Amino acid sequence: MNYGLSGEVRQALQDIYYNERTGRGSEAFALLQKASDAGDGDASCVLARCLCGFRYVWKGHGFVEDHERAVKLLHKSVEQGSALGVLTALQYGEDMVSGEESACSPDLSQAFDSVLKMAEEGEAFCQYMIGNTYFWQDFLKIQNKNRDSFESGASYREYLRENISKCEDWFWKAFKGGIYFAANNLNHYYTKGSADIIAPRPEKAKKLWKIGAEAGHPIHQYIYAGELQKENRSEEALYWFMQAADGGHPGAWSNVGYCYAEGIGTEKDENFAIQCYEKGMRSGDISCHNRLGRVFLLGLGVPTDYEKAFKLLSFAYNEGSRWGVFYLAKCYFYGWGTQQDYTQARRFLEEMKQSDSEADYLLGMIYGHGLGTGKDTAKAAEYLQRAGDYEEAKQELLNYKKTFLGKWVRR
Repeated sequence: MNYGLSGEVRQALQDIYYNERTGRGSEAFALLQKASDAGDGDASCVLARCLCGFRYVWKGHGFVEDHERAVKLLHKSVEQGSALGVLTALQYGEDMVSGEESACSPDLSQAFDSVLKMAEEGEAFCQYMIGNTYFWQDFLKIQNKNRDSFESGASYREYLRENISKCEDWFWKAFKGGIYFAANNLNHYYTKGSADIIAPRPEKAKKLWKIGAEAGHPIHQYIYAGELQKENRSEEALYWFMQAADGGHPGAWSNVGYCYAEGIGTEKDENFAIQCYEKGMRSGDISCHNRLGRVFLLGLGVPTDYEKAFKLLSFAYNEGSRWGVFYLAKCYFYGWGTQQDYTQARRFLEEMKQSDSEADYLLGMIYGHGLGTGKDTAKAAEYLQRAGDYEEAKQELLNYKKTFLGKWVRR
C-alpha cells in the first residue's frame, strides 16, 4: 500500500478541489491521466472522481460523466494500492476489498488508517474523506460492526451517535483547508441531522455559504447570491453572482445578465445583459441560449430577429431545457423564424408547466378554429375563459355563447 500523495496528485487537487476557479481543470485531468498510466493509484482514484458527476467534482470543470470508466479506474486504483481508492469505492458502492484485487490492495482498516494519518498531517482532501466515512456511516464496514455487535439497542445507538458526530470536526477542517464539498455535507448534517440519531441544528448552517463565498468557491458564491436575492438584498446578490460567473460557475452569467436586463440590483442595461448571455453561451450555459433567444424574439435592446431567436430556443430545447417552450410555441403559431405549424405550436403549449394567459389564448384559438387539429368549441371556450383579462382572449370569447342546455357554441 502506498502512503503519501505524489506531487502530481497534490497539484491536481489544488486545481480541481482547492482552487477550482483557476480554470486549470483540463490540465489537472491530463496530469492525473498521465500519473495513473504510470501506476499512481491515488491519481487513478481522483481521476475516477472527476468522471462521477457533480456529487464528486465541481461541474464548472466541464468533465464528462462516465460511470463505467470511473468504476474501472476505481478498481485500478485499488489494485495499485491506493487507500483513497478503497474509501472512495466504499462510498461509491463498489465492493473492491476482496480476493479479486491484487495482493497490494489495502483492506478497509488499513486504508482508513493510511488516509487518517494524512488527514492528521493536514491534507484537506483526506480530512474530507475521513469525514465522509463517518457521515455516510462507512465506519460500520471499516470496523466490521453491526447491531449484533452490541448487547442492546441503546448501546448501538450511542455507538452510532458517537461515530457519526465525528464527521463535523473533520468536515470543518477540510472546509477551512479549501475543500468546498465539506461545506455541502456540513449543510446536510446541520439541516437534516442523521435519522433519529442526531437532531438537526439548522442554525449552525446559516453562515456556511457566506464563508465559502468569501473563500472564493464559485458554487458557494452562486448559492450565497441566491440566498441574498431571496432576502431582497439585490446589490449584494448581483456582486456574488458576478464573482461566481468570473469563477466559471455554470448558470451564473445567466443570473448576472437577467439582473442587468431587469435592472435588479443595478441600473438596467440590456446591452450588457446580452454580453453576459453570450459569455455564458461560450461556456455551454443552456439558460443563456434561452434568455438570448427571448431577447431576439421580443427585440429587447436589439432589433427583432426571429431566425436567431428560433435557432437559440430550439438548441436549448434539444439540449433538454423546457424553459423556452412558450416562445417556441409562438414561433410556430405565427411562423416566426420557421414555417408556421399549428400542430407544433399546440404541442409546445401543452408542454408548459405553468399557466399563462397568452398561452391559454393561443390554445383557445387553435381549438376554436381547428388550427392543426379538429375543432373543439368547448375546449376553446375553456381556454379563453382561463386566459382571464388577456384582452385578445376577451374579444375572442365574445364569439362564443352557451346554449340553454349549457353547451358552448360559436355565435
